[in-house]
Amino acid sequence: MSLEKLCGLLLMLVAALTSRGAADTPANCSFPDLEGTWEFTVGQEKGGNSDIDCSRTVTGGTNHTVRLKELNVAEDELGNVGFFTLIYNQGFELDLNGYKWFAFFKYVKSAENITSYCHETLPGWVHNVLTKNWACFVGKKVTTSPRRVVNPVPFIEDEGRLSSRLFKHNAGFIEQINMIQSSWKARVYPEYQTMSLQDLIRRAGGKHSRIPSIPKPAPIPKDDKYQGLPPAFDWRKVNGYNFVSPVRNQGSCGSCYAFATMGMLESRLRVYTQLRQTPTLSPQQIVSCSNYSQGCDGGFPYLIAGKYGQDFGIVEEQNYPYTGKDSHCTLKDDSYRYYTSEYHYVGGFYGGCNEVLMKYELLMGGPLAVAFEVYDDFLHYSSGIYHHTGLQDKFNPFQLTNHAVLLVGYGHETTGEKYWIVKNSWGTEWGENGFFRIRRGNNECAIESIAVAAKPIPKL
Repeated sequence: MSLEKLCGLLLMLVAALTSRGAADTPANCSFPDLEGTWEFTVGQEKGGNSDIDCSRTVTGGTNHTVRLKELNVAEDELGNVGFFTLIYNQGFELDLNGYKWFAFFKYVKSAENITSYCHETLPGWVHNVLTKNWACFVGKKVTTSPRRVVNPVPFIEDEGRLSSRLFKHNAGFIEQINMIQSSWKARVYPEYQTMSLQDLIRRAGGKHSRIPSIPKPAPIPKDDKYQGLPPAFDWRKVNGYNFVSPVRNQGSCGSCYAFATMGMLESRLRVYTQLRQTPTLSPQQIVSCSNYSQGCDGGFPYLIAGKYGQDFGIVEEQNYPYTGKDSHCTLKDDSYRYYTSEYHYVGGFYGGCNEVLMKYELLMGGPLAVAFEVYDDFLHYSSGIYHHTGLQDKFNPFQLTNHAVLLVGYGHETTGEKYWIVKNSWGTEWGENGFFRIRRGNNECAIESIAVAAKPIPKL
């Protein structure tokens, strides 16, 4: 079968900011905190463009009352109906009456405590669906009593000591992993001993990526379109063609969210253009320029693959090469940018995901950005179908993180054990040539709880 016919069949199946702010936050709020009636106050500076500064206190302006109800329904005081989603435990996005509203929940740091004010927001951004007419706003929930959530700082050791302490191999830990189970193999990675524990934590998601309460997978849908999906599929091997962009190495920067989302857009561009466009996109642009994430300290795919991609566009790697370091944004205005026209959580909103919906979106649209919980045994994965062993490396106290990666396929062994095929961003020497397999169908390490899809717009 020709490449053009193949891609045609697949498609038939489918029926810049000038500086980076500290945006990815340690807030910890939930859907019940968001549900209810909110009052949004829009600042006096209206009609601005995307370089508007919303880091200061919003003074204004115009008030809008919005009710957020059910699972994802938004309604304003005039009866206009739209939709919204919680964004992890960090904030929310609202699409209503031709405008998009996005803000993080308010939080305050004091000594070793972080207090989340889940009934208020930090200054956020609002613009129309054409990404024009920008303004700043703040939100305050006007129903129910205010709720404060006090969370201890997540590190169990002093951050300075943790940053400087080098990783040391624990041969006994590797031996234990391989001895108690036969589903996957662990091995020593010599380069770890050149990295600090903090380096390893950052590249596995970063300290701000931890989500204290991850939603459980949604119920399996009964619609006919989800029935009869193929038992196995791999975007690297579609009739001899590979639609997945090459594995890269993020280094010790906590930029996995940028690599996962760039990988998704790269791969989907390959699918949509029948391999006529194969760009390598710039994770460094996200690290240095995005106000929707926190550079090498972490971020979340929904805000990058979708919102940042739609609001600002993504340049190619050659226009903004990866350094793996936080830096001032030096993005040139004349660089060509790829935009996204659609983005969403699989299932339609945060908390609506499950295995079947992920398979369907993967088949119909291309690879997905997913997040899962990384334990210290995963660092040593070499081959096989990963599952968390429950073992802990006491010599290398690794903090549980949420790591963003790229889902490219799925399959099963002759034993019946099902798995996902996932592209990591730790180089080709890690795992199965830079990829790994992880148990499928039981939400292993929360792999089936949070998946993000976006539709890139190809170059004309």
